[in-house]
Amino acid sequence: MPKKPTATDAQLILQLYDLRREAEMRKARHWWVAEFWPQSADDCMKIVAAMGTQENNWLRQVGGYWSMAASFVLHGALNEELFIQPAVSGEMFLIFAKVHPFLKDLREKMGDPQMFGNIEKVITNSKFGRERLKLTLKRVQTMREKRSAAKAS
Repeated sequence: MPKKPTATDAQLILQLYDLRREAEMRKARHWWVAEFWPQSADDCMKIVAAMGTQENNWLRQVGGYWSMAASFVLHGALNEELFIQPAVSGEMFLIFAKVHPFLKDLREKMGDPQMFGNIEKVITNSKFGRERLKLTLKRVQTMREKRSAAKAS
């Protein structure tokens, strides 16, 4: 049975929120949310291969942040139900939804079968998480289509 949320869980959530407010992290998060719209594993690989670029740093910074936070849940340091609430980890669902359609291919190309693994485990561990992912995948697909249509015009 999962543990009930505690004041310590709430404190950790607030600390994670504080880390997201750091200036460079804000830039990295903005890039992931507003500018980075990969259509394939190859789109991700272009950024991965561009070591030393700002985009490469941002890709790793945000992915690493959410993977670290998810590991707290997976190892029992943070209450899962509290963590997967949209106000806490909605952004994690969004970044995962952006790579989800080609995650298998991305893992193969990277030679890393665990890439985004902590995030995936936390998201798919509960019915709420799985339903939230379905909703987020639909939203991301709609956003992709709108972006593609806008570029075509």
